[in-house]
Amino acid sequence: MSSDTRTDAHTELIVDVGPVAHGGHCVARHEGRVVFVRHGIPGEKVRVRLTESGADAKFWRGDVVEVLEASPDRVEHFWDLADSARSWSHRHPPVGGAELGHISLKRQRSLKGEVLAEQLHRLAGVDRETAVEAVGDPAAPGTAAGLGWRTRAGFGVTPAGKLGMHAHRSDTVLPVGGMPLAVDAINGLRLQDIDLQGIERIEVAAPANGSRPLVLLVPAPGTRAKRLSAVLAQLPEDVSVASFDPVKGEVLRLRGRTYVQETAAGHDFRVTGDGFWQIHRDAPDTLVGAVTGFLRDGGFLEPGAVLADLYAGAGLFTAPLAHAVGVTGSVLSVEGSPGTSRDARKNLHDASQVEIVQGRVERVLREKARSFDAILLDPPRAGAGKAVVNQLIGAAPRAIAYVSCDPASFARDVGYFRQGGWELSGLRAFDLYPHTHHMETVALLTPRR
Repeated sequence: MSSDTRTDAHTELIVDVGPVAHGGHCVARHEGRVVFVRHGIPGEKVRVRLTESGADAKFWRGDVVEVLEASPDRVEHFWDLADSARSWSHRHPPVGGAELGHISLKRQRSLKGEVLAEQLHRLAGVDRETAVEAVGDPAAPGTAAGLGWRTRAGFGVTPAGKLGMHAHRSDTVLPVGGMPLAVDAINGLRLQDIDLQGIERIEVAAPANGSRPLVLLVPAPGTRAKRLSAVLAQLPEDVSVASFDPVKGEVLRLRGRTYVQETAAGHDFRVTGDGFWQIHRDAPDTLVGAVTGFLRDGGFLEPGAVLADLYAGAGLFTAPLAHAVGVTGSVLSVEGSPGTSRDARKNLHDASQVEIVQGRVERVLREKARSFDAILLDPPRAGAGKAVVNQLIGAAPRAIAYVSCDPASFARDVGYFRQGGWELSGLRAFDLYPHTHHMETVALLTPRR
């Protein structure tokens, strides 16, 4: 190994940053070995600190600690704790959650588009370029800079009881003084000023409609009620507080509600503390608009239509779909989580055309075999998988709208649909997670003519 590519400590390399890859890193090579580099931009020459290496490893991982030849798209990172070079200069890794903050927003979106195109080509055999669309009102505070959009945020707690966040792929929790990507209602809680000893993790939800926030505390094993009470006393009185037992899956009320009240697409939704809801303040309306737009333009969403909403959550899509098909149509809502399914029942209690079933999608599809005009598919990050895709093809709907938060699992599932004689008829991508590598896609799949 040449002397100019490693430091005396044998932990650093100088590399040319290659193409972007799925997962928030770029690909570089050193003496034939692949190095996955975070915090770089394609075309740059950088010094990388290895974070995972080994003589027998198939590839290495590393963080940029010095930029020797910068891309014109490089900008000053908005958050010191997430800036790789600054963090390592203080002898600790950067926190996760803002790994693209050193790149202009325009270039971030073009890179995400490249990732989506590469995954579709490699995993689905589809050659398609799709622009990743910006989301939100450009005049709204923080939107132009890609900040202040998270209505939900999760935090760790340092051994000293201070609010913190994890470093990437690490158990290390670093103290934080706030979260620049979070809405003001979360940062305004000043959780960094609270003694959080006895708490293992904190989840905060602050609805975009301005309704009462919820702080969900996950106590460390053995934490006593007295310690929970001490934490509760430090939180603002107008905030709901609950504790969550991850083993039992129970949300226990400490003060106020165990849920938040969300609003989207003209409907109100109750979402339990540990339930799923899109984290970008403008995501619910954006995604509902994209889904209903595809289905309505294709003639699949009209009064009397028979639909299914799979992995339906609290009913974000079910409610507008039920409104569109009217009382002469029907919507089957399927959700695996018991708590979230209960939320859906409360949110849709007056929609007689909706049937809500709690259970695994595979089982419910077998038991509720019927003909559908269209199906909405919004699976978790792992995707639907081949078995579910084959079940959906067997149900022979006229169309399937697919909402995905992961381009790799999405592309894999599109490949399964294509093997079954279906095609990708429509595709939109949204930058719902600025300054991170994540994106959201909405697709329309139809039987190949």
